[in-house]
Order: sequence, then structure tokens, then C-alpha cells
Amino acid sequence: MEDSKTNYGKETLREMTIRGSSRRKIADKAVSIFAVFSVILAVVLLGSILIEVIINGAGALSINFLTQPPGAIGSGMGGIGPAIQGTLIVVGLASAIGTPVGVLAGIYLSEFGGHGIFPSVVRFFNDVLVGLPSIVIGIVAYITLVLTLGSFSVWAGAFALSIIMIPIVTRVTEETLNIVPNSVREAGYSLGVAKRKIILRIVLPSAKSGVITGVILAIARIAGETAPLIMTILGTDLFFTTLKGPVDALPLRIWRLASQPYEYAHSFGWGAALILILLVLGLSLGLRLVAHKRGFKIGTISAG
Repeated sequence: MEDSKTNYGKETLREMTIRGSSRRKIADKAVSIFAVFSVILAVVLLGSILIEVIINGAGALSINFLTQPPGAIGSGMGGIGPAIQGTLIVVGLASAIGTPVGVLAGIYLSEFGGHGIFPSVVRFFNDVLVGLPSIVIGIVAYITLVLTLGSFSVWAGAFALSIIMIPIVTRVTEETLNIVPNSVREAGYSLGVAKRKIILRIVLPSAKSGVITGVILAIARIAGETAPLIMTILGTDLFFTTLKGPVDALPLRIWRLASQPYEYAHSFGWGAALILILLVLGLSLGLRLVAHKRGFKIGTISAG
């Protein structure tokens, strides 16, 4: 009798194990199929956008298109030279402002802030800034800089874009540094190395890929912003002359070309969009190449 009960219990346990294993296999396959489907969908959507831009914009590309200022409206002449130049200047200046601030803020939240009240407040407002409409940031920059300086300027545009950039870099930097194992930090402490040197020479280099990715994502975000630039740099048909004056940018030029009722303007707009994509891609690859060759190398650490 007892043997039959024991055998029955074993059979029941075996059946439950088999059923549980089958459910896990089914769930695993379902999740795998959904993940593969999501990747394929993302690639198809991205590829369709790129193909559409290339098909419609490649025909507008020429030396004059890339180097000449815009012509008179309706003439079908000119190019986007000032827009390319202005985009590089404004995005470069915004990156020079936003990258160090964002990285240092991320280091503070990860390595010094902990979970106190002040760091929690900083994280909250940082998350709010990430989702804040860019037009609101443009209005703030217009009130604080454009009205103060008395004119639209590169500084105002860079300031607005840097505000958009900082919270993205901050969040990615913090999350990336949190992934670095504490054993890496403890090894430095055991050797008597100062905390600042551990962070700058061990922790940060260990997280360099994530930090660089955050910077690239932020640059890609600000490179295509239009609303803040309307409120800050205004746009112009002339090449750059001074940081205190207006300048053109590709997002602004695309917006203006798309709003014109001329077929050539729409073609030029597609061409400008293609150049913007290529610029973002080039900046991303260039930043990764420079960081790989020169930046974030772990040097000799001395106690102190």
C-alpha cells in the first residue's frame, strides 16, 4: 500500500515537472519569436525610411547643392551650404556644453549621490527634462538668452540643444556606471587609491562603451530638432559669421523647403534630410573611432 502511494507520488511529481517544463519551453519559444519579429519589424521600418530618403534625395545631391547658399524662392537654384555649416557649429557647441555636464552629473548620481533626498530630486527632474517638449525648451532659451542678448544667436541655439542633451547623457551615464561591478571599486580601495582616481581611471573606462553610446544618442536627438532652433537661431541664407548672430541649420532648412509649393524645393528637402542622416552617422562613427584610439585609456594608477 505504501509502495503504491510512493509510486503514485513519484508519477504525479514527474507529470508536474514535465508539464512545467513544457510550459517553460512554450513560453521561451514565444518570447524568442516575438523578439525576432520585433527586430525584423524595426529593421524593416528603419530600412524603409532610409530607402525613401535615398530615393527622393539622392537626385538633388551635387557640389553646388552642398556648398552654395540658398537661391531665391522659386528659382530652383542654390544649395544648403550654410545649413550644413550651421548644423555642425550648433551641434558641436551644444555637445561641448552638454557632454561634460551630463557625464559629471551621471558620475555624481552613481558614485556619490546614493539614494538620498537630493539625488532623488535630481533624478526626478532629470527624467522630467527627458520628456519635456522641445518647443518649451526653445521658449525658455528665447526668454533667457535671445531677449537678453537682443538677437537670435548660435549661443542661444546651443544652449537650448544642450538642455535637451544633458538629461539623456546623465541617465545613460548613471545606468552604465551602476553596471560596473563593485569588486572593481573595492580592488582600488584595497590598494589605497583615491576615490576620484578609481572613478576616472577604472570605473569610467570600464563603462566607456555605454557612456559613448549615450553621447551618440543625445547628439542624434539634438541634430534633428527644429522647434528650439526656430526660437533661438532663426535661420539665415548666409554662411556663419559670428556666434552672436543667427545661423542656418539643416532641420530649419528642411522645414522651410518642405513648406514651399515647388517640386524642386521638395527635392532639395529630401536631399537635405539625406545629408542630415549622413552627418549624424558620420559624427557617431567619428566619435567612436576617436574614443577607441585616444580616449578612456586606463593609465597607471598610483595611491594617493
